[in-house]
Amino acid sequence: MTTLSTYDAHERDIDEEEAVADEQRCPDCGGSLTSDASRGETVCGDCGLVVEEDEIDHGPEWRAFDSAERDQKSRVGAPTTKMMHDEGLSTNIGWQDRDANGNALSSSQREKMQRLRTWNERFRTRDHSERNLKQALGEIDRMGSALGVPESARETASVVYRRALDEGLLPGRSIEGIATAALYAAIRQANLPQTIGDMVLVSRVDEQEFTRAYRYINRELALEIGPPDPADYLTKFASQLDASDELVRRARDLLETGKAANVHSGKSPVGLAAAAIYAAGLLVNEELTQETVSDATDVSTVTIRDRYRELLEAESARDTTSATGGSNASA
Repeated sequence: MTTLSTYDAHERDIDEEEAVADEQRCPDCGGSLTSDASRGETVCGDCGLVVEEDEIDHGPEWRAFDSAERDQKSRVGAPTTKMMHDEGLSTNIGWQDRDANGNALSSSQREKMQRLRTWNERFRTRDHSERNLKQALGEIDRMGSALGVPESARETASVVYRRALDEGLLPGRSIEGIATAALYAAIRQANLPQTIGDMVLVSRVDEQEFTRAYRYINRELALEIGPPDPADYLTKFASQLDASDELVRRARDLLETGKAANVHSGKSPVGLAAAAIYAAGLLVNEELTQETVSDATDVSTVTIRDRYRELLEAESARDTTSATGGSNASA
């Protein structure tokens, strides 16, 4: 009896899945359906059949033509975010001492509002852990803003820091060190061009503490972040050097050839990117000295000399192999 009931339930689930799949197909040609929110219609992408029309618009009933008007007409609060210790769910009392009509408050009302702000702040951070979390997320936001890191990466860094806090990885380490490591982990996950040197410039800890904390959370949280791609730094370096698009394309080709020849193994990605920029400048006849590239990329001239020769040797070996293969095919 139990086996039969289980079988019936399984068959019912299959029927429901098939019914949902049929609803997402065109009844005429069986093509996929797409929703056009601007017209309120569901249309087949293959034959153009309008399956549904006059759908309910779940958006606002008002229109706004700029961000200020949108904020004024909106009747909901800001979305929740991991970048705030309370995820943005608590209240916030503004600093403007004015009422709803824009009139200035009296002295007694200003004192009352100041007391309310003080108590509101105390209730937002009720214990030691919340105060530490607020400080760390503030550090992540400060460093991310200084480096021009997008908000999505800062949100990821906040999640990484919260995971480190939940796993008990903070004892014995500074809040600033773990916050810097979390932000750098998010930068690496998003393939952004910020380097360790850039992180040290905006961090409140030195490079040794920051890199040790990064290796620690990467291992303990199993983030599985691979080595950075040297090509991720090309656009940033080319912008600093005011290099042409042709040079960037040539540098990218050199890096791809170097990867195929395993030149990048055990080498600094930043050093390879700087060397590729210099080598590409030689190939496209753009005057870029090693000192100029070194100043823009913060890579020593010795590293640039060693790496660019390896890249050019890999390029020459590839051309020789292609020419040899072409000659053998002709013969």
